[in-house]
Amino acid sequence: MSADDQQERLDNSWIVGFVDGEGCFYVAINKIPKMTLGYQVLPEFRVVQHKRDIEVLKKIQETLNVGTIRKNHGNRFELRVRALNELNKIVEFFDANPLMTKKKNSFLLFRWIIILMNQGKHLSTNGLKEIALITSQMNRQRKVCLESSETIRQTFF
Repeated sequence: MSADDQQERLDNSWIVGFVDGEGCFYVAINKIPKMTLGYQVLPEFRVVQHKRDIEVLKKIQETLNVGTIRKNHGNRFELRVRALNELNKIVEFFDANPLMTKKKNSFLLFRWIIILMNQGKHLSTNGLKEIALITSQMNRQRKVCLESSETIRQTFF
């Protein structure tokens, strides 16, 4: 790697610290009647910044080689990762470069959901229930009930 390329890439420890403060691990379980089980599991990783700091999002995206940058709300933009193959890269990165704050616990549960999805568990009733149970252990520890909710969302800060 040339010296110029090295200057463009962010240090892994810097990314960990930044995500500890600004990152979000998020999972939505949406009721969609057309799906086989009637629900869809949608995990995502994102980092949001004011438009003046969009270059930071671009550097994280380039360094991790994942995600898309899009407008979030108002004058904020986000680096968002939703594709399972890219979420696997996020999991690998944070396995090798552990988070330092309470967000580490949220990541570990998020990681568990990604592993279950890689095994296709989200496509079975028992797997879907297990994923819903995992999301209920996050943050505010909200109870998740698949039968009564149009959309089940749990954000992991």
